[in-house]
Amino acid sequence: MKILNHNLSDIRFWIILFFAIRLIGITNPPLEVSHNWRQTTVTMVARNFLEIDNNILYPRVDFAGEKTGITGMEFPIFNYFIYLLSKVFGYAHWYGRLINLFFSSFGLWFFFKLIKKYFKPKIAFNATLILLFSIWFSFSRKIMPDTFSMSFIIASIYFGSNYLEKKGPLNQYFSIFLYVLLLTIGTLSKLPSAYILIVFVIFFIHKEIDFKRKIFFSLASIIALTPSVVWYFYWFPFLVNSYEFWHFSMGRSLSQGASEIIKYFPLALNRFYNNAIKYIGFIIFIIGLLYSIKNKEKVLISILGLGFFAYAIIILKAGYIFTNHNYYIIPFVPVMALVASYGLSQIKQKKIALALIILIGTEGVLNQQHDFIVHDKAMALTELENALDKISERKDLILINSDECPTPMYFSHHKGWVLGNEKITDKNQIQTLKEKGLKFIVILKRKFGTEITLDYPIAFNNDDFRIYQLN
Repeated sequence: MKILNHNLSDIRFWIILFFAIRLIGITNPPLEVSHNWRQTTVTMVARNFLEIDNNILYPRVDFAGEKTGITGMEFPIFNYFIYLLSKVFGYAHWYGRLINLFFSSFGLWFFFKLIKKYFKPKIAFNATLILLFSIWFSFSRKIMPDTFSMSFIIASIYFGSNYLEKKGPLNQYFSIFLYVLLLTIGTLSKLPSAYILIVFVIFFIHKEIDFKRKIFFSLASIIALTPSVVWYFYWFPFLVNSYEFWHFSMGRSLSQGASEIIKYFPLALNRFYNNAIKYIGFIIFIIGLLYSIKNKEKVLISILGLGFFAYAIIILKAGYIFTNHNYYIIPFVPVMALVASYGLSQIKQKKIALALIILIGTEGVLNQQHDFIVHDKAMALTELENALDKISERKDLILINSDECPTPMYFSHHKGWVLGNEKITDKNQIQTLKEKGLKFIVILKRKFGTEITLDYPIAFNNDDFRIYQLN
């Protein structure tokens, strides 16, 4: 019994347990309902590194028509990890899931270690559990760089704070080296994740930290952030302008973003009370906020205040995109988890606090169980590549009626265009695409598109899709 109690009170047990739970369906293709389109834009870039050109500076997508597909996007280091694994074991859809889950689990461990440095161990423990049950539960196994990026940055803050405070078991120069390395990877992978670096303001106003150490740390931070500045503000627009294909958003102006947030304000709020840590977790978060003000918890209030101020800028830059995509809340969830855990710590009855953390976990996990399921209608898309291989060559350009969704193009293992039915029935539009090399039109019937009939020879037909061949 003592061994069991010891394991249950060790956060590593829970991190490993939920790592194992999320291995269920880990080999599923990226066809679950939630954000399959976002995942396939990652996997197609990784596959193109393997099959076309492995130069990390020139990521390319498959839905740019007759163009190369090279475009500006998030720095593809996550995609490159998938490519490297594919070089060793051969390509498979699901490697990105495992890579993300692995690094995100380490991110949870460093989150615990970081919180434990400044708060009671129980607060660190519960904060990590809440983060584990949050939107991170499902997105840590998606082929997306969001939790991947935040995990690197959380670890970088841990080592950076160790350097500033002369703490930790590692040599101080090794700590600053790890800070620079992890921060570089994290910010390159997803620039908005860097907002959380604002917490270092707390360290810089701390008089006990040596001034020279602050200067050296600042220089190290500049070194770590410079690659991201070069990539996102020079190389990104260079790729877009040079290869004439734009897909990934760099955000709106602050004024436009603000007007969109005001217009869709209920949806923006929904990201906090629904998507982040669900309803029970959000109620406990509010309790934690109120108690932190009442008890004058300066460190906690500073983390929340600075974090929200910095992330508000990200929200305004995203505008409507923030209200439309739940994963935009992911970088702010660690802050919310900390405040919610503080709220739990104010509940003196241990059984009630335990019941609440169980309810938070149950609500969070059950509301994300759909992430483990791929429906048959979607799974049928995995047969599209074989069907096309029987009647075409890989170099043949195709058109798919999936509107703006690139997922079917990825599973076709071809390149071409994605358009809606209305444009596909426009013969002038088709003629223009034929002149650019269009050879086949894929009409999806049950998933990602609806059936229409075209006046072209049918090369393949089944219950899920029909393929027309153009002369």
